Order: sequence, then C-alpha cells, then structure tokens
Amino acid sequence: MTAEPLERFFEHDGPLTRPGPAPVPNPAAVPDAPADTDTDTAPLVLRTARESDLPELRRLDQEVFREVAYPGFLLRQLYDMYAEHFLVLDDGRGHLRGYVLAGTTALGAHSWILGLGVTHDRRRHGLGRELMVEVLARLRRSGVKDVRLTVEPGNRAAVLLYRSLGFGPEEPDGGLRRDYFGPGMDRQILRLDLTAEATPER
Repeated sequence: MTAEPLERFFEHDGPLTRPGPAPVPNPAAVPDAPADTDTDTAPLVLRTARESDLPELRRLDQEVFREVAYPGFLLRQLYDMYAEHFLVLDDGRGHLRGYVLAGTTALGAHSWILGLGVTHDRRRHGLGRELMVEVLARLRRSGVKDVRLTVEPGNRAAVLLYRSLGFGPEEPDGGLRRDYFGPGMDRQILRLDLTAEATPER
C-alpha cells in the first residue's frame, strides 16, 4: 500500500480505497519541489483517462520523458486506440501527476506497456506500482495472456519494480536488445505471463 493519499474512481461512484495521510515531504530533498507543498498532500485519484485530459497528458509526458516524450499527435492516437487501458493520477486541481498506458494487439491476447511515468515531486511513494497493479488487473480481466515492456538496462529502480510485479527477461540474452530505439539506446525486454497467477498485492 502506498503512503500517498490515493483514491480510485473507475466505473464506481465512490472511492475504492483511501490510505492514510502521507508524510510531509522535505522540499530540500527534492530539487524541483515547489515551495508550497499543499498540493503534495492532496489526495490523488487513480482513474481512466478522458479525452479532455489530452493537453495535460502531453504536458505530463514532456515533463517526465523530455526529449523522448510522445509527440502530441501520437499521444492523441494512442488514446483513441487504447483508452480503456490509459490510466492517470489526478490531483483534483487541474494537474495529472502520473499515467500508465497499455496497448493490446488486435485479438487482445498480448499487450505492451507503452508508458509509465510519475512527476518528480510524487515519486518514491509507490505510485508507479499502484498504476502498474491496476493496469495489469484490467488487462487480466480483459483476457490478455501476456504483457511486455522495455526498460533502460541501467534503470535499476524501474527494473526492481517490474521484477517485483513478476516480470522477467524475455530470452535470449537476458532480454537485452542492443540499439533497440536507435544507436546507443539499448533496452531490456521484460515479460509477464498473466495466465500464471494473480498480480502481487500492493
């Protein structure tokens, strides 16, 4: 369970969970943290993305991924194709603090995690895990059999998160794919079999 205040709204009319209050963050420990931390303790809502979120989703994606952020037109089309598995963290004040996007094949048997990001001021509160657990549960309910994703081999925190959720390297070569996104942009491919067992508890 995350220490971050979090609610969930999907097809339901009310919150599914509401954990206790988060510890007050130390602005000095987070270089980009705003002086006013009031928004850092506001409850977040984990919900399905809406079309009206697209401008804010583009801002969020650019903030998190910078030079490798999705172009606006592509983000729009990804939403049109995969809205059911496009989840966001809404702070209730007009800003999104995180998202996860899963894309599925035409027959719905296989899926890829196409994006997972949380703003710098909300990291290390377990929110990336919350997003992943929810989208994996949705994929399983939709009948998806396996999920793949790519991760930068040196991103130890991300690798540990995905391994804790049951992902493992897709062989050969431990899942390592040299120049996967272009020269010098190596990636490791991880895979999770959704037919094996339920997603680990939060």
